[in-house]
Amino acid sequence: MHSTTLEVFAGIDGIGSASGLFLQEDLLYIIGDNSGYLNEYNIKTRKLRKIQILFDRTLDQLENIPKSLKPDFEILCHNDNKLYILGSGSTPKRNLVIEFDLKTQEFVQKDLTSTYTKLKAIAKIDDQNFNLEGAIFTGTEWMLFNRGNGIEAKNGIFKTQGADLAKISQAQFNYFKLPNINHVESSFTDAALVKNEIFFIATAEDSQSTYADGEIMGSFIGSINLQSLKLTFSNKISGKHKFEGITLLNQTEHNTTFLLCEDRDTDELKTVIYKLAINF
Repeated sequence: MHSTTLEVFAGIDGIGSASGLFLQEDLLYIIGDNSGYLNEYNIKTRKLRKIQILFDRTLDQLENIPKSLKPDFEILCHNDNKLYILGSGSTPKRNLVIEFDLKTQEFVQKDLTSTYTKLKAIAKIDDQNFNLEGAIFTGTEWMLFNRGNGIEAKNGIFKTQGADLAKISQAQFNYFKLPNINHVESSFTDAALVKNEIFFIATAEDSQSTYADGEIMGSFIGSINLQSLKLTFSNKISGKHKFEGITLLNQTEHNTTFLLCEDRDTDELKTVIYKLAINF
């Protein structure tokens, strides 16, 4: 049996529509789906540093980028001192990946249009149902989490071998059914690997569109065994929040604690980071 506790960890001015986060020591990295910046927040000093990662001369602004033009950076994952920031692929303008080296502070931008086209073909998912919101990279294998909030509810996990996501040759898709709230099925919004367990967050949103927002019914935390890809547990953690990012804070024998970020779907440049403790 699992129990969970949710509380506010920090409020941060200057960040809107938070969609992914990663903690390394005292530095919390946060992305927003309508921003061209990677945010670095020191949880001890509470200082925020903004790192420009998007250079597009057609854009008039890099915060609150209009919905039709935004890169939709929904994914922030980490491996070997590099951060990987991925677009959701839900429109042709959302197919970028930014690789940011934490040591050198250099970044590389790649186009994932070819990869996303292959993934859609493999899973038989059309453009209206393809919407990546989470990723895990082990160094040799990628796991990409499709949020099934389109009309076909295609929740699932793509697995592909190789380090360069822009050059995949094959992949497999594992369909996944998640808990529902009032007959609205929840869908993946992010995931993090802790040892041999995949911890995911999912939101039930009353919309059948990967583009348009709907009423938030609630959010879940759960875990999936890495080898079997079978659901281990799931708990409802909120009836109103749309959590879109998860990163490990600490772990003990009987407790695993994460930080979560929330996309409030507003233009306000302010975000709240939550602390979620799971007791085993």
